[in-house]
Amino acid sequence: MTGQWLMILAIALPLAGAAGIVLCGRWPNLRESVTLVTAVSLGLIVIELYSRLQQGASLTLQLVEPLPGLPIYFAIEPLGMLFALVAGLLWFVTSVYAIGYMRSHKEKNQTRFYAMFAIAIASTMGTAFAGNMFTLFLFYEVLTLSTYPLVAHTGTEEAKRGARTYLGILLGTSIGLQLLAIMITYSLTGTLDFREGGIVAEHLDPAWVGVLYALFIFGIGKAAVMPFHRWLPAAMVAPTPVSALLHAVAVVKAGVFTVLKVTVYIFGTDFIVSSSASDWLIWFAAATILLASLVAMNQDNLKRRLAYSTVSQLSYIVLGALLATESSIIGGALHITMHAFAKITLFFAAGAILVAAHKTEVSQLNGLGRQMPLTFLFFTIGACSIIGLPPFGGMWSKWYLAMGTIEAGQYMLLGVLMLSSLLNIVYLLAIPARAFFSKATSADNHFHGEAPWTCLVAMSLSSLMCIVLFFNPEPFYSLARMLVTQAP
Repeated sequence: MTGQWLMILAIALPLAGAAGIVLCGRWPNLRESVTLVTAVSLGLIVIELYSRLQQGASLTLQLVEPLPGLPIYFAIEPLGMLFALVAGLLWFVTSVYAIGYMRSHKEKNQTRFYAMFAIAIASTMGTAFAGNMFTLFLFYEVLTLSTYPLVAHTGTEEAKRGARTYLGILLGTSIGLQLLAIMITYSLTGTLDFREGGIVAEHLDPAWVGVLYALFIFGIGKAAVMPFHRWLPAAMVAPTPVSALLHAVAVVKAGVFTVLKVTVYIFGTDFIVSSSASDWLIWFAAATILLASLVAMNQDNLKRRLAYSTVSQLSYIVLGALLATESSIIGGALHITMHAFAKITLFFAAGAILVAAHKTEVSQLNGLGRQMPLTFLFFTIGACSIIGLPPFGGMWSKWYLAMGTIEAGQYMLLGVLMLSSLLNIVYLLAIPARAFFSKATSADNHFHGEAPWTCLVAMSLSSLMCIVLFFNPEPFYSLARMLVTQAP
């Protein structure tokens, strides 16, 4: 099968899976089998595409040209392949987890949940493989719209309010800022194609580069740079598998992926550095890293604590893009992967605690580790990877990000990264420490036990990957390395 057909399948297969899920909605076992088979098939497709890219194949496809010079166009390059690998592989893991969670928690509208999840994955694949900013923007918006019903899934007033905040901020930033930046770029250059070395350097006065770059950075609301971050904690009203989708598989990663894509292929890292376009923007990312960490420390609700942790970690990737050095770009790209596997593990654990022990607050976890040792072991592994401790994959992305600050001569930003990692220790490792070493209250002495086995299997897979990626980061590192060694 040609690479073009594989690209079409990567986008179309989840859509076909969504249709199959709806048709099989009356038979839960069959419906979930369709989900798993589709997820496995997508994983195999992205692995095959990765193999062909590594062999030097040119993978491009133009579908239609709705406007002159603005085709719907797909082209696989290293960064898009990295993002597609993460999303494609984690969809299966999340689906395994969701089966146990949704059934044990007796969630309603499960057919709609699985179908919309599949549509969101399809739009993620389209975002990853977009060959120009026009195509990326279309799939970026479809991703927002397809995840809205997932955020509002429970149908409560709180869920509806959170979903409105989610939709309002993401659409507001993308239409009000990002679309404006795209239109300006097109009017200046006559193209929106992603090109090595960027497309705006010869068309834009360096004095205005910072303004256009800022429109992109803040307009990509999914990257959650403060002050456009509130949608992320507001969306925590969604079921835990949706939180995993938001934080690890698709939505936030689509945001930071787009930031990196714009930096490398619209502006070009050399032009970013020579024009000093990001000199003031890096402090928004730095402030987000520290402020979100401080807010996370004061959150008793476990999912909200993890949500603010994600806000902080996303700005690590944004900072890597803004520094625009070789190491910082590698570190930012790697952090998409390392954070994905670690954070999905943390959210899986939070959902397992809710399902098995019906607890949502950190202050309620005293002694629970002795009843759910596997869940809190997996949580500890994910937390250590987020912190950047060896032997866990997160160490490599943080290493390269730290080297990026040194290459840029930004030693204060190196201090920001180090301080943030210390804060990570405080607000993340305090959770398993409380669970394993604090004495349970009398009300918590009854036995809870572990979550359903499918939840444990999913957590074991994602946490195992946190360790595997320390010893063998090569598949993702090679893609990150290709990103910065392409000839401008």
